[in-house]
Amino acid sequence: MDQFSKTALTGIAGTTVMTAGSELMSVLFQENFREPKHLETLISRLVPQLSRNAKTIAGWGAHYAMGLVFAAIYVELWEHRKIKHSIKNGLILGTLSGFLGYLIWKATFKAHPLPPWINYSHYYLQRIPAHIVFAVAATIAYKMTLTSEGTKTA
Repeated sequence: MDQFSKTALTGIAGTTVMTAGSELMSVLFQENFREPKHLETLISRLVPQLSRNAKTIAGWGAHYAMGLVFAAIYVELWEHRKIKHSIKNGLILGTLSGFLGYLIWKATFKAHPLPPWINYSHYYLQRIPAHIVFAVAATIAYKMTLTSEGTKTA
């Protein structure tokens, strides 16, 4: 399987599992940790003339696009043997990605003229476990792409 396909599968799997985790956290803590919904709100407030469906698609599209960016970095590191594709390293990548995600969201909300009304401290804190879930799911998905090729996984 080529690197692009590995990146796509890894990014889609990681983003999907992360989104499910954020949904679960939203229900458990009764706060909105739903990334696509916040992106939809940001887009909606910048371009209110878009249809409801277009705003929803744009929010989800932006969310999955960022997942693909993170996955592309991970796959590049794994493919070029910069780091081993292990669950332990997935946890480390997730923690680092969580801090980066925190910085990206903080900058996005700060730069936006009409950000959503949420508890920012809670939302930012939740970025770390959300990205750990992403990275572990991405690691597992990547290992599965290697297994399907008959490549030995570490």
